[in-house]
Amino acid sequence: MLLSLLRRYLRPFAGPLAAVVALQLVGTMAALYLPSLNADIIDQGIARGDTGYIVRIGGWMLLVTLVQVACSIVAVYFGSRTAMGFGRDVRGAVFHRVGSFSAREVNRFGAPSLITRSTNDVQQVQMLVLLTCTMLVAAPIMCVGGIIMALQEDVGLSWLVAVAVPLLVVCIGLVIVRMVPKFRLMQTRIDAVNRVLREQITGIRVVRAFVREPEETVRFGTANREVTEVATAAGRLQALIFPIVMLILNASTVAVMWFGAARIDAGEMQIGALTAFIAYLLQILMAVMMATFMAIMIPRAAVCAERITEVLDTESSVAPPLEPVLPASRSGRLEFRETTFQYPGAVSPVLHDISVTALPGRTTAVIGSTGAGKTTLVSMVPRLFDATGGAVLVDGVDVRELDPEDLWSRIGLVPQKPYLFSGTVASNLRYGRADATEAELWEALRVAQAEDFVRAMPEGLESPISQGGTNVSGGQRQRLAIARAVIKRPEIYLFDDSFSALDLTTDARLRAALRPVTAEATVVIVAQRVSTIEGADQIVVLEDGRVVGVGRHRELLEQCPTYREIVESQLSAEAVA
Repeated sequence: MLLSLLRRYLRPFAGPLAAVVALQLVGTMAALYLPSLNADIIDQGIARGDTGYIVRIGGWMLLVTLVQVACSIVAVYFGSRTAMGFGRDVRGAVFHRVGSFSAREVNRFGAPSLITRSTNDVQQVQMLVLLTCTMLVAAPIMCVGGIIMALQEDVGLSWLVAVAVPLLVVCIGLVIVRMVPKFRLMQTRIDAVNRVLREQITGIRVVRAFVREPEETVRFGTANREVTEVATAAGRLQALIFPIVMLILNASTVAVMWFGAARIDAGEMQIGALTAFIAYLLQILMAVMMATFMAIMIPRAAVCAERITEVLDTESSVAPPLEPVLPASRSGRLEFRETTFQYPGAVSPVLHDISVTALPGRTTAVIGSTGAGKTTLVSMVPRLFDATGGAVLVDGVDVRELDPEDLWSRIGLVPQKPYLFSGTVASNLRYGRADATEAELWEALRVAQAEDFVRAMPEGLESPISQGGTNVSGGQRQRLAIARAVIKRPEIYLFDDSFSALDLTTDARLRAALRPVTAEATVVIVAQRVSTIEGADQIVVLEDGRVVGVGRHRELLEQCPTYREIVESQLSAEAVA
């Protein structure tokens, strides 16, 4: 998964990556040349007292060092740009893929996990790319080059390299093998922390209303402690790496000096060659250490790449048609034809053989008990879900055959839970139509009975709205969401229990103001309150996902026991009040 992800998104950066490899090659060769020059200074300059030779070779060393520094700086620059560009492209791909998901895929992954995958997971892989460009590319060059240069200095000590390098690789490998499952578990537990934190922030009012702060503190503490335990366990293993490296490094240096001193005493080796051999051994072991450091990053990055690829490879269950069909007319006629919907893994369908037609210029209401399938029914019109049986048709064409953008442009949806985005009143209303004028915004607010409270705000249309609309009341959120749909002037209005937070007077005024605006459109209203829908041209009564009655208010009172029960229960409640 990791290699596949890297190949796919690093392909556009082939040029900068080639530059990184070339620059790291030159820089590493320069670094490898320095110990040899230093050995010449010791053996040919200091030993013979040749100051001119020392100055000349010292100048060469300075020049080589400048080349090494320049190559390293430019390589890091290209590597950083490549890593940042890679992260940008992957985040963009994840965002666009998630944007194409239906509610089914979003519920499958969960919002906290999707957030973690598009932020923390991408960051881990991005860091791997950065460290690869700055460290891993140089490591094999330095390791191979160091071995060659060390052998040129003295073959007799080469067995120390053959012992030290494999020993270091084996020790670090044993540590890394134990770290892989820890990193895998860590990402899952980060998801859990995000989920708990998101729930607590979103439901803070409920937590306070039921005095659940101590219990929620314990719940977050448990999730936080589980992450801490895994991170600590992984950290302990990671902490072993550097002592192991330094132990082998220092032991190798002592061994070189011990056996090298005997060779110098026997005249088989010069002092400069010994210092150069020590330097090359250190470079070889440092290269191995850099590679093992990268090996620490690779397991976690591989886990993150799996999670990212899982999102990128998930196709939406609501797929756009290959050859979209254009309807012959654009009146907004909506038809449910033997429509059935069943959630994956569910024992029985939520909706059974729904056959209802909503006509332009008429209001169709849907009512039923909780769990009857009302929201699921209207959600299939904009394809938040796709019917698992039968069809949903707009102007005689199955919505699955329409271009999604064209379909959505014809629908004004006010969801059951109205959501406002952080910004201003005006920016939220312009989600309905981006080029709406200020006069049109005020007209939409007037229709939605929101003009008075918006004018009372200090900055009017430019008054700030917090994320989710938490700085306005539930009724105000609903009215702003209705205004957002009204300003779009769509062919089909879908009001999913959008009047529940309004008092009876505001509800009546709003519906009266909507009539002339929606006179030629198809209007579908999902409601729990009978007073909201009793004037509808057609009322559809749902019970256990089936249509048990269709007609006007008076007709259903006489013919539909389920509707009569709903009406009587609400009238009784009002009488008691």
